[in-house]
Amino acid sequence: MAYVDEELASQPDCWRTAAALAPEHADVLGRPGERVAVTGCGTSWFMAMVYAALRERAGLGETDAFQASEFPTTRRYDRVVAITRSGTTTEVTDLLAALAATPTTVITGSGDNPAAHLATDVVALPFADERSVVQTRFATSALALLRAHLGEDLGDAITDAEVAVRTPLPVAPGLVEQITFLGQGWTVGLAEEAALKCREAATFWAESYQAMDYRHGPIAIAAPRRVVWAFGDVPAGLDETVEAAGATFVHSRGHCGHTALGSWNGGRVPLDPMADLIIAQRFAVALAADRGLDPDAPRNLTRSVVLA
Repeated sequence: MAYVDEELASQPDCWRTAAALAPEHADVLGRPGERVAVTGCGTSWFMAMVYAALRERAGLGETDAFQASEFPTTRRYDRVVAITRSGTTTEVTDLLAALAATPTTVITGSGDNPAAHLATDVVALPFADERSVVQTRFATSALALLRAHLGEDLGDAITDAEVAVRTPLPVAPGLVEQITFLGQGWTVGLAEEAALKCREAATFWAESYQAMDYRHGPIAIAAPRRVVWAFGDVPAGLDETVEAAGATFVHSRGHCGHTALGSWNGGRVPLDPMADLIIAQRFAVALAADRGLDPDAPRNLTRSVVLA
């Protein structure tokens, strides 16, 4: 079994632990009314996008998300939250050093790393740290922590995650030549992350878009043997449009003719989008296996990007 398989399956328990930590870190994840920026690289940046959208939707204050390398250091924020699994990523540590006059919080896998030493405050998630290069449980556990911080009850999401780690995949990886992930609002970051997992683990052609914008050009590639997978709310008529183009539409209300996933989660449909991301993660790993690749050793990647 690959490391990533074990880490994928552990996510429901990790989410419970992460959510329980939220109250003790309430003051360092963005108080109500504070102007907050959230940052990271790759997967961590996508989780930052999700948190920023959710925090603003909750009316708790202006919240921006930036890639660490593109952070506008001349802007004023009450707090900057950085997400970094290893705490060694060069762009993140450089940014934290440049923000010495701004309160900063690092969410990381260990309390003893360069980013943790540079930050004002640290939230360590060692139970969610990973051996695999491809991130799964650390990213979603950080998001579980942040969603709980916003006052969300993650009970249903965790129940859905328990479904997601065992339910059949919506499509057979060997029958798919391309996949596009879609999201709206806070799920745009989840769509970005799902596409990245397919590229990282399986070197597979995967794209991601905002769901309403998908019909403004990207739908041109929809065709037989291609999949469009949507997270969260779906624009009216999108499924019919995709299927009319010959592609397969996947959504947790019911996947590709299979019984709706709600039959496994007490009749609740659709799944929480964060749980649906687990299914997409599993799909990426299955793609790797189908293509004869080792998902624990993705091409051209290391666990942390440290630049000279």
